[in-house]
Amino acid sequence: MTDTAPDIALARALLHEAMELQAAGNLAAAEERYRLVIDADYRTAEVLPILAGILGLRGATEEALELWDTLLAIDPDHAVAHHEKGLIYSRTGRPDLAITAMQAACAADPANPVAANNLAVMLSDAGRKIEALDQFRRAQALQPGNIHIEHQIRRLSAEMVPFWHIPMLNDVRRNDAFEAAIIAALAQTGPDARVLDIGTGSGLLSMMAARAGARSVTACEMVPIIADMARQIIADNGYAERITVHTAPSTELKVGEHLDERADILVSEILSSDLLTEHVIDTFEDAHARLLKSDAIVIPRAASAIGCLVESQVLADYVFVDQVSGFDISRFGALASPKLPIHGTMTDWKRLSDDVELVHIDLTRTQHQSDLHLLQINVLEDGIATGIVQWMHVDLADGITFDNHPDGYTDGGWLQVLHNFPEPVAVRAGDVLNVAVGHDRVTLIVRPLEVIAAAEQVKVA
Repeated sequence: MTDTAPDIALARALLHEAMELQAAGNLAAAEERYRLVIDADYRTAEVLPILAGILGLRGATEEALELWDTLLAIDPDHAVAHHEKGLIYSRTGRPDLAITAMQAACAADPANPVAANNLAVMLSDAGRKIEALDQFRRAQALQPGNIHIEHQIRRLSAEMVPFWHIPMLNDVRRNDAFEAAIIAALAQTGPDARVLDIGTGSGLLSMMAARAGARSVTACEMVPIIADMARQIIADNGYAERITVHTAPSTELKVGEHLDERADILVSEILSSDLLTEHVIDTFEDAHARLLKSDAIVIPRAASAIGCLVESQVLADYVFVDQVSGFDISRFGALASPKLPIHGTMTDWKRLSDDVELVHIDLTRTQHQSDLHLLQINVLEDGIATGIVQWMHVDLADGITFDNHPDGYTDGGWLQVLHNFPEPVAVRAGDVLNVAVGHDRVTLIVRPLEVIAAAEQVKVA
């Protein structure tokens, strides 16, 4: 169609008809006329979004994408086109393309809270949680008081920060023990000692060191949201000039870049309920090799896994299965987790042995090997052994220890752990249960071997 007055008049009439048909709900007829308007090259940039929207409604997503691309060829910064492309890619299972398109929408219209929120959701769904949180916060700044956005920020933050941080911070016995060890270390070395805090969390142990007189504390925290919060808390308490927090695992720290020189004191509370899961051995070995002086004070200096043999029907129902509704389901027990976190004072279990040391880790050593050894447990009570309930004993300094023994620990972040056997083991008072115990540097190994009955022990004697 040539650009003449009658042609323009016809195109204008077709556009008017299309809009009326769309308003009446006759999208098929409206679509036909919108196409004619575009063919006439009349108000194309205005009509393309309308037609692309109609195509999207009837599921013609690929053709809709083509129209949005046609519009972007005319106007590369068309925010709506980028936004709608992002939504189409998201709905059709193309997350990387969706994120790229929505990022372009945000760049084209940075004041649009809907685009920021949609980008945040896409990033979160793709597992890019740190970037998602940044976008949710940007959306919140654009739309203060939006409860949905505030909920997403809180939800996502909680996903990245394990729940045990707050009960751990409220653990007075743990805090007092660590602070006593830190004070003792600085009394020995003096205030010029360089302190390294690995896995600083809230910054608590670093602030304890600064309060005890340390003039220079270097801390690291690998979770960005936690590291950012630590810096704010440290500033709130007036120690920002003496404590530096790096957002990195300790294995990425370098002397000469992050530390002026090797540290005189290491303080680190990365012990897990089952002792080693948070790569304690790897972390301490690396610190000894690269970040600490040869005579550095290490807090804690040792940690042990202690446990006892237990019977518990409550726990057995979590880790064993046999007959269910008349069916033999026992094979499914092979898929059960080999350990179960428990709260010792809130779980019904019966002690079948004294406390025994399962594993001892000397954290002042520079090298560790995986370990597996035979442990003989003397059975004190008849019962059906579900497994071994394990807790920790932590040696921080001379005369300063901490433990989460289930008989007297109710207010901290550590739980106890049931290392359940592959199947229940019947024992009687006087028996000896041979158990293979040890670690693979990251997890504890607890495996029952055989029961030696009291009568057999007498024969051997």
